[in-house]
Amino acid sequence: MKRIGLLTSGGDAPGMNAAIRAVVRAATHHGIEVMGIKRGYKGMIDGTARLLGPRDVSGIINHGGTTLYTARCHRFMEREGRERAAANLKEWGIDGIVVIGGDGSYRGAEKLHEEFGIRCIGLPGTIDNDIGGTDYTIGFDTAINTAMEAIDRIRDTAASHDRTFFIEVMGRSSGYVAMISGLAGGAEDILLPEVETSVETLIERLRTGQQAGKKSSIVVVAEGCEYGGAMALAEMVGERSEYKDNRVTVIGHLQRGGTPSAFDRVLASQMGVRAVEALLAGESGKMVGISGQKLQLRPLSDAWEQRTRFDMELLRVAHVLSV
Repeated sequence: MKRIGLLTSGGDAPGMNAAIRAVVRAATHHGIEVMGIKRGYKGMIDGTARLLGPRDVSGIINHGGTTLYTARCHRFMEREGRERAAANLKEWGIDGIVVIGGDGSYRGAEKLHEEFGIRCIGLPGTIDNDIGGTDYTIGFDTAINTAMEAIDRIRDTAASHDRTFFIEVMGRSSGYVAMISGLAGGAEDILLPEVETSVETLIERLRTGQQAGKKSSIVVVAEGCEYGGAMALAEMVGERSEYKDNRVTVIGHLQRGGTPSAFDRVLASQMGVRAVEALLAGESGKMVGISGQKLQLRPLSDAWEQRTRFDMELLRVAHVLSV
């Protein structure tokens, strides 16, 4: 193996740059060149790539986002688009690729592996932490700490005005960010895509807290909850109860940006090195994951076939502590 391709795809996540840095420097250590492909599979089709050396990735370990940029690419979903991408990889002399992203990015890598025999290793980069085959994804730790800090700040103003605040965090199909940040932020209730919670039950919990002496409340809502997000939920609560003077805060993309935490930097660094060494060892169609503090290689398909779920006991703990 003389040259590998490297790309980030799908939603950005804090720590992706640390992974880029690790792949480039690990490859250099082993005498391999790295072609950085810009804007994911779109750049692979358009032919946008350049060689990266150790100095090209200096000073990026602490930066959020991705210096290789990212994009959605509908053309790659078609056979013709993948043929163009594979032809470009061959023209660039690329012997294998490392893909940093979520399960959609992995599906693209698996297609290249199955249809054109291109060797590939995936690194899990998503704030949702919903990829099977790994306990943690790159970016998750930073995202939950960002959300928790926002919850802490909003609690201050909620207490000052004796109000109920509904705080929406990211998570269309996974409530992992909402669950962990809500528990860490001392939320009175947490609404998740995985769990049905009636508006009446939520109102009753708010009333129970008020009867126990609470003057304000925080409700953390995953954007993919059954009611369509915090705004719709707050309106329902206002219509059906005395909690009409409530406020809604949508944290949104704040969770995706910013300086990555130490955990995410270290995880990305370890996984980047392991990805390069896996390609050197002849592995392909695999992802690097972490389980029980140990790195492991798992099939790419585990990403969507074995979704990571949080322990539902955490929700019970949150409700016990909300008295």
